Amino acid sequence: MRRLIAWDLVTLDGYFEGPTSWDLGFHELVWGPEMEAFAIEQLRTVGTLLFGRVTYLGMAKFWTSERGEIAELMNSIPKVVCSRTLDRVDWNNTSLVKGDAVAEVARLKKEPGRDIFLFGSAALTASLTKAGQIDEFRLALVPVVLGAGNPFFKPSLDRVGLTLLEAKPLRSGAVILRYEPIRKA
Repeated sequence: MRRLIAWDLVTLDGYFEGPTSWDLGFHELVWGPEMEAFAIEQLRTVGTLLFGRVTYLGMAKFWTSERGEIAELMNSIPKVVCSRTLDRVDWNNTSLVKGDAVAEVARLKKEPGRDIFLFGSAALTASLTKAGQIDEFRLALVPVVLGAGNPFFKPSLDRVGLTLLEAKPLRSGAVILRYEPIRKA
């Protein structure tokens, strides 16, 4: 069974983007050779990339014109976008799920293959967290306080206990945190 890993960069005050959509300037504070190597290492383990509509549109726009090893991986890995409003997807190797995202992810997890990575997509992350579908939260904690923005974990979530799997500090000041949800008996 494949695992679903939610991955994102978040600020110390819990935001995955600033006050406006795609306000990601804080990523530059920790981006460099060490984070790039980590990103490549992660992407090499991925079988499917999973996105909500907003993240998909931004990622597709960005990565289709980029070059380099990360771009090659992002463009070649199969992708799934969950959206009730999109009618089509144009990024190569992408399929569209218009129905029940939770049910589709449960089905995808049962398929053989490598892990599924959920990028950004806070609303989709909240739905999948509530349904108990996320097997690991992998966060790069960026040493900055934005003061305002879009929170990665939405206030509507019930409490989710987590077990720390790994904490890996980077020279940039970021810390890669890996957590596994504690499953209720």
